[in-house]
Amino acid sequence: MQMVSKSRAIRYAIPKFPISSPSSFLNRSIHSQYPPNPDYHIASFDCLLYNLQRIIINNRLGSLAKDNRYPTVISLWAQAQSMGFKPCLVTFNILINCYCRMGQMDLAISMYDEILKNGYQPDIITYNTLLKGFCLNNKVEEALVFCDELVAQGILLDEVSYGTLIDGLCKAGLVSKAYELCSEMKSRDISPDIVTYTSLIHGLSRIGQLQEATRLLHEMILEDINPDVLTFTILVDGFCKQGRITEALALFATMMKYDEEPDVVTYSALMYGYCLIKNVNESEKVFNKMVKSGLTPNVVHYTILINGYCKIDHVDEAMNLFEEMRCENLVPDTVTYNSLIDGLCRSRRMSYARVLINEMHNSGHPPNIVTYTILLDAVRKREPVDKVLEFYKHIEGQGIPPNLYTYSVLIDGLCKGGRLSDARRIFQKLLIDGYCLDVRMYNIMINGLCKEGLFDEAIHLLRIMEENDCFPNSITYEILIRELHRKGEIDKAKMLHKEMVDRGLRKWTKVLAFDSKKEVYPKEMWNSLAIYRMVKSGLKPTVISFNIMVNGYRKMKIVNEALDLLNEMRCKSLVPNVNPGEFHNLLINGHHLDVRPWPLL
Repeated sequence: MQMVSKSRAIRYAIPKFPISSPSSFLNRSIHSQYPPNPDYHIASFDCLLYNLQRIIINNRLGSLAKDNRYPTVISLWAQAQSMGFKPCLVTFNILINCYCRMGQMDLAISMYDEILKNGYQPDIITYNTLLKGFCLNNKVEEALVFCDELVAQGILLDEVSYGTLIDGLCKAGLVSKAYELCSEMKSRDISPDIVTYTSLIHGLSRIGQLQEATRLLHEMILEDINPDVLTFTILVDGFCKQGRITEALALFATMMKYDEEPDVVTYSALMYGYCLIKNVNESEKVFNKMVKSGLTPNVVHYTILINGYCKIDHVDEAMNLFEEMRCENLVPDTVTYNSLIDGLCRSRRMSYARVLINEMHNSGHPPNIVTYTILLDAVRKREPVDKVLEFYKHIEGQGIPPNLYTYSVLIDGLCKGGRLSDARRIFQKLLIDGYCLDVRMYNIMINGLCKEGLFDEAIHLLRIMEENDCFPNSITYEILIRELHRKGEIDKAKMLHKEMVDRGLRKWTKVLAFDSKKEVYPKEMWNSLAIYRMVKSGLKPTVISFNIMVNGYRKMKIVNEALDLLNEMRCKSLVPNVNPGEFHNLLINGHHLDVRPWPLL
């Protein structure tokens, strides 16, 4: 290398360009003329010098690409090409990568075609770069087609190829396909690496399959692949999002056992998990533990705590944290503001919420549709329906498009404010406009129809939602059954309750769960029908549950059916010692039985 530099100094007077000049390396390395020289050794040296310059150019382009300066690379390549620079395979690979990263897959593919036209043979880097590009640009299906074409041509893929595809499939939600590809990878004696395992674990966690994700973690360890902090954090986060803190803490301990120090993301996952189960005090302990470990909290950690305190109506603690984070020179973001504004609205402190709205405008984090929807919901709960419509028009005037949740708040307000026709009109327009309405939206509309006694239309909407691939949940059925029962439509209520149970939604209903150890008390009187079905299956209620059931039947004025149920319960020894006459008086007059132990059977 030194000999080349000395020879260059002797033979050429190459001008020196400032290093800061973006094209200095091109002007230096692409010389328009090589002095003719018949000497073979000198001519071969000239050839060596030319090849060296191409290496330098490729290195410089590669460095710029690593710095994510993709447009600069393309611009400099155009300059080099105009000066007669001939690319090699390395150059093409760099250009393909840049086009992929810029989202210009058509140009990336055209570069791939240029490789073949110029007589080069693409290498594994070329293939993997294109596969990565397809996945980055949400073209996973095209990536799979390209992969199949390569395999058909006898081209051997490596662990990076498979890992790239598996990661792309998982991010696209095609986890089962990713699993198949992992099996194919193993069948070709290509072992998954930590990146591939982590991608699969992430994909499984995102769809809630944490048991299988944990199994993969153990498989990694058996294969002598030590999980890193990212792998553990993904699983910790998955368990925390399901409120399964015990499993998350066990993983946290395993992580420490493998000398993987948790990072700020791991701690934020644990904090979020505790807040999800409304244990904000433990979340704050995790926060303090993180600080003691030497990690610096960021806006996300404060926002998690602020949101957690607001959700349990401890708004003063949330406001104190809000001021604390600003003292730490942390700038609240839109999510922080929205969390606190939501808490203030829930606690009816609207004046301070308005102060924060003004502050958002001045802080560079203006209110978004989430902010305005929070305010719309507060107006819906406290103001007449005309005020709800007025504020909704104000949102439209801000030029911010409503989201599905905004529409659900508006429709709910209209239904409860006696404007069912307006609610129905907006709902129908959303369907016509192609919105994918969620189960919450359908439940709101079904509830509004039921309140007006339009049961046939409500049940018809239940069928429509299924046709639109939105499946009812237990709340959907609870709304219908409760209102049907209240209006005396017992047969229809029973039919829907059976349908609900047949769909496996029984365990989610707000019904009484009886056994000798546990009793969950309902909030709705309509549970009498659920009790009826439970008694049929041999479950034993307590006296308190019995009183609730009695009151429910009394309010619905279905005394004869209640007496039939009493007789059946007595036959099964599932009822307190009360005669039918006394029970009849309970139903008519509303008196309760004394709370005393039931005879154990």
